[in-house]
Amino acid sequence: MANSIHLLPDHIANQIAAGEVIQRPASAVKELLENAVDAGASEIKLMINDAGKALIQVIDNGKGMNPIDAQNAFARHATSKISAIEDLFQIRTMGFRGEALASIAAVAQVSLKTRQIEDELGTSVEIENSQVSETSPVACPVGTSISMKNLFFNVPARRNFLKSNSAELKHIIEEFTRVALAFPEIYFSFTNNGQDVFHWEAGSFKQRAIHVLGNSYQTKLVAVGEKTDYLTISGFVGKPETAKKTRSDQYFFVNRRFIKSAYLHHAIANAFDGLIPKENFPSYILYIDVDPSQVDINVHPTKQEIKFEDDKIIYAFVQAAVKHALAQFSIAPSLDFSLDANIQQLDAIQKPISDEQRSSTASSSLYAGFTQKNQAHFIPRTSEAERTAWKSFFSDIPSSDDQSNQSNGNGSSNDGFIVKSSSMGLYQEKQGVGVNEDAVLLQINNTYIIAPVGPGMIMVHQQLAHERVLYEKYQKASIQPHATQKSLFPVVLELSVADAILLEEIIEDLAIIGYEIEPFGQNSFIIQGIPADVNAGNEKNAIELLLEQFKHFSGDIKFSKREKIIRCMARQSAIKAGQTLSQKEMHSLIESLFNCDTPNVTASGAPTYIDFKEGYLDNLFSK
Repeated sequence: MANSIHLLPDHIANQIAAGEVIQRPASAVKELLENAVDAGASEIKLMINDAGKALIQVIDNGKGMNPIDAQNAFARHATSKISAIEDLFQIRTMGFRGEALASIAAVAQVSLKTRQIEDELGTSVEIENSQVSETSPVACPVGTSISMKNLFFNVPARRNFLKSNSAELKHIIEEFTRVALAFPEIYFSFTNNGQDVFHWEAGSFKQRAIHVLGNSYQTKLVAVGEKTDYLTISGFVGKPETAKKTRSDQYFFVNRRFIKSAYLHHAIANAFDGLIPKENFPSYILYIDVDPSQVDINVHPTKQEIKFEDDKIIYAFVQAAVKHALAQFSIAPSLDFSLDANIQQLDAIQKPISDEQRSSTASSSLYAGFTQKNQAHFIPRTSEAERTAWKSFFSDIPSSDDQSNQSNGNGSSNDGFIVKSSSMGLYQEKQGVGVNEDAVLLQINNTYIIAPVGPGMIMVHQQLAHERVLYEKYQKASIQPHATQKSLFPVVLELSVADAILLEEIIEDLAIIGYEIEPFGQNSFIIQGIPADVNAGNEKNAIELLLEQFKHFSGDIKFSKREKIIRCMARQSAIKAGQTLSQKEMHSLIESLFNCDTPNVTASGAPTYIDFKEGYLDNLFSK
């Protein structure tokens, strides 16, 4: 009987091992950049083509390798970092297991050129399918240049699972950013398809943080610094106003190694408790320096998950350090004294003062109090007519109901919620629930609307209901493009590289729902127009929030790009829970909801209203 267990060929074993280490182009970028750092480079250049699928090249000016090391570097578990098991607990380098280059050589066509400073010629090595195909001397600068072409060329099934170029590029930028943040003393550059993306000179941690987060963070970072016998914590946290809906600007480094830790994130979230909304996430770049013997980094192939000897001590130190930093610096929201564009259009600013107005102003006691001596505390006598004249000031002010009607007279309230006048005595939705337009509606907690329906009632969640209304409106815009209102003063939007790439990807779909956005230099855009039913003045925040929400769907492949945008826009533009609505607005919202094709749930499946039948209400009070 033949033996059923046999040893796998080396090239197959290498491809299986590569599945753990090289999951996508960004994984290879991370490993190559970390190797360059370990080589003692002061300059590291990354060049990619076709989002890393065609080419990934890393050039460094490190110490290089001799001909023998250049070939051995691609063998499995070949490393210069450890020689005994005890070395695993004193690791200060980025790589140490000798898996990266072997894994890369198993799934790509690799070309290596390297030279040490004492050698006149360098070494060129060509590798394919884990086999060295050519080795030769070559003239090259000191350091190492390694290129990997046609990733997963010999594993087409793996290549088919790669995402779009923009999605893969986003992951590459994330890995590049993490390494660059960990080593600000190194010059980094990044070129994508021949175009410069990043060009970061060597500098301090603060300078590199500003490079990554953007110039807008220049005055929005709070320095964190605590040193103890056990560990040292340094870095920066963003002020509360920098908090976002996503975790995009959160970086933890332990001994210069980027890690993911929900446990330590919780420590920072607790430090920000009461300073930011519960659904927002703080921004931070924190560096923890601890004795390597207190950390186990060999628990995951990507080394992004580690174990501390005492998690609770680390947690307490991180939380205390962030709290201390926030307490030392002013974190109260600052007043913005810049004039609003609407104020600039007032008659008091636009029109010159007349002689009659000037003389009337000069004769008043208030004018005298500012222009004459000894008038600051002087209170002039007033006649009986003057004492009672103040009443006329309030006589022309409309009541709150009148104001509500006036604000809605043009079909729109101040918050951008569109109000429609109904000519129907009764409006119904698809499932037969009818609400009389003369019924008095009740708003509870400025979130829920109670409407009588026959012998029962319905409870409508105003934000979720409006989300459904807007979702169907934006869906129909895909067939009939939405109207755009041109901006009188176009707004310039400056984004990070990752967000700029994302906006370029969705800019055509945004045009369909009414946004007119054009590129305006490197990583900058100009907003020329917004949807016709959106109030002007908040264009920049609206686009930034849209991009943040869009990132929530980045890993969900079942939605098309346009579907993600529509859902994000509906969620962003909907009236919010906690917003007071007038009777007319509540009726209009319910009427719009019941005219939807699917009024009972949002696009994500949450109920927009609950129907309380007569029998259910009676049962609540029965014995």
